Parts: sequence; structure tokens; C-alpha cells
Amino acid sequence: MNRVPEARLAEAPACGRCHTRLFPAVPFALTAANFDIHALRSGVPLLVDFWAPWCGPCLQMAPAFARAAPALEPAFRLGKVDTEAEPALGARFAIRSIPTLVLFAGGREVARHAGAIGTAQVVQWARAQMSAR
Repeated sequence: MNRVPEARLAEAPACGRCHTRLFPAVPFALTAANFDIHALRSGVPLLVDFWAPWCGPCLQMAPAFARAAPALEPAFRLGKVDTEAEPALGARFAIRSIPTLVLFAGGREVARHAGAIGTAQVVQWARAQMSAR
């Protein structure tokens, strides 16, 4: 876990160990092994796309979600949970339809949106949820 002062998040911080960018402006895969580290213990809000590879609307929304990453980082991290590969995470968060966006902040779920949306809507929705807090 890297600690970066909030004031320096926009300076493209890198991992202290491997020196890769902490905010690469692309969504990353979340698994049962790494989910809690990113969603519950990070100080940066995490926007998660719960999806499945057989889901047409999920595949349609995937590029829009990826395009939202550069607009939202470093204020947010964007992650994806393949509910087919990680069914325990889907069950843990009671995902009943996909795609579903779930926003985590401060170690808890703060908002949820079911259904496919475009890039502008992803960005607008995430920012509105955090400004309402």
C-alpha cells in the first residue's frame, strides 16, 4: 500500500517498490484476493464495474467505462469485477443485475447504479455521488 498525500495525487505518483504509475488511467481487475485492499482500505474512492463476459450490455459499456478512467483519476480509482470469475464478490455485494456500478469510499459502499451508461454519464454520476457526501 502506497501512501501519497492528497495534494500530490495529480503529480502522477508511482509505486515505491516497483515504480509503476499508481493511476494508469485504465480500470484494473479486482479479485477476491485484492478487493478489500482497494475498496475498503484505500483513501481514494473506488468505482467498480461488476460485469460478465457473456453480458451484451456489459461488453457495450466496457469501452465507456475505460474512457472514464482518465477523466476520473486520480480522484477515483476504477476497477472491474468479472462476476463469472469471481462469483463470491458478486454474491457478497448482492449484485442482481449487470452491469452494476458500485462506488466505495471511506471503506463502505456509498452508491450503486444498475444498467449500462456512457462515458459522460459514468463521470457525471461518480462525481455527483461524491459531491453529495
